[in-house]
Amino acid sequence: PNEMAEHELEATRLMRELGVDAPEPIEAFEHDGFGVLVLGYLPDFRTLDELPAARAESFAPTLFENLASMHDAGLAHGDLRAENVLVAPNEAGVETLYFIDATRVSDGAIEDAKAYDLACALASLAPLIGSRSAVAAAASVYSMDDLLAAREFLDFVGLRPDHDFDTALVKGEIEKAAT
Repeated sequence: PNEMAEHELEATRLMRELGVDAPEPIEAFEHDGFGVLVLGYLPDFRTLDELPAARAESFAPTLFENLASMHDAGLAHGDLRAENVLVAPNEAGVETLYFIDATRVSDGAIEDAKAYDLACALASLAPLIGSRSAVAAAASVYSMDDLLAAREFLDFVGLRPDHDFDTALVKGEIEKAAT
């Protein structure tokens, strides 16, 4: 468990080095058999799913840009859902997306991890901004091959209890974009 927390600590440091906003990583330790990651406190935040639809839609391109930066550096989120994307004022007072949870993956696994992350991002955004807008935002950053690879993970993501989206609608929008 401590190894996972250390892994996430290093991944969070790397995210910040890449320019992806994340709470400041402070330390990782083990307590009662659990790995604990301590991050800097964000005093005033909302989760992505607490935003009005128009505001969530305005953040969609940034979400995909940040994911792409992470993927290019060999990082994956692995648990992307609305609760793990926080919106809080940065030091200048501007509302910013903050990512919590990330991990480094082996070079051979990054393509599948990227497809899974992309599917989770689409599943998180579709109920908030609509499937068409979610796919359009993803397509502004990712290639059609990446979207088609993510499509293969949507049924699995749809089984997760922390994602409530219309799998067929998202798949349909990807297929329309691909033609």
